[in-house]
Amino acid sequence: MNLRSISRFAVAVCFVASAAAALSPVNKSLLGGVAIDGYDPVAYFTDGKPVEGRKEFAYDWGGATWRFASAGHRDLFAAAPGKYAPQYGGYCAWAVSNNYTADTDPQAWSIVDGRLFLNYSLEVRSKWEQDVPGNIGRADRNWPKLLAGE
Repeated sequence: MNLRSISRFAVAVCFVASAAAALSPVNKSLLGGVAIDGYDPVAYFTDGKPVEGRKEFAYDWGGATWRFASAGHRDLFAAAPGKYAPQYGGYCAWAVSNNYTADTDPQAWSIVDGRLFLNYSLEVRSKWEQDVPGNIGRADRNWPKLLAGE
């Protein structure tokens, strides 16, 4: 079982076990607490693609460990995490727009108005893209309630 499978399983167990409990503000792996499967959030903006981060360029923020492809990317993130971190704590944006959370695939991403959105899969991203403004509006309204466990 790989880290991604363990993360998905853990998220599912946590969701079923305690739907009313407050959600972790950052989607992270069960083992190691790594955000977005270890991918570099800055690379989506600078390289226009997902790039795996490296352990030696790690930064702790929001209760998770974020990995970066370079020290420069790490430093950009450290200076402005809100600018580079994925929306909704790195949970699936389409799921949040539908008032629940799900894990994400770092390959299923988009940047809209300077904001990084991740989705569960490329198929789910296609659903997300059918109404991006509506989905963002719904997700923006749902996210605070999901965080609070409502």
